[in-house]
Amino acid sequence: MKLAETFEEILESLPDDWTDLELDLRIFDERRYVDAAVLLVTCNAQPYSKYDWHWRLLVAHRFGHAASAPAVHAALGLLDEAAIEGELAVREVRTGRAETIQMWGRTESVREEFKRIRAQ
Repeated sequence: MKLAETFEEILESLPDDWTDLELDLRIFDERRYVDAAVLLVTCNAQPYSKYDWHWRLLVAHRFGHAASAPAVHAALGLLDEAAIEGELAVREVRTGRAETIQMWGRTESVREEFKRIRAQ
């Protein structure tokens, strides 16, 4: 199965309130490591130095300091297009956390707009 398809299946299996997802990625042909690294730069994949897996992918659902799911999906799609085969493993999923924004000193229109955008 292609990496992008596997990633879609992983996302579909998660509850709606997931916030952070950590995946490990291993490619089967280590001679293609540099090629894969170039394609994975768009989702800020973190390389392992001496480990069985090659990269850690951090994915954010609606907010956070990680790559968005569409960015990770696109990067994995690039690996598929380049015929770089591999596997993904879910390492950790966090759910139920909420974004906090400092609203002190902001106008009511900003607060209402924030509520409107986050209600979607």
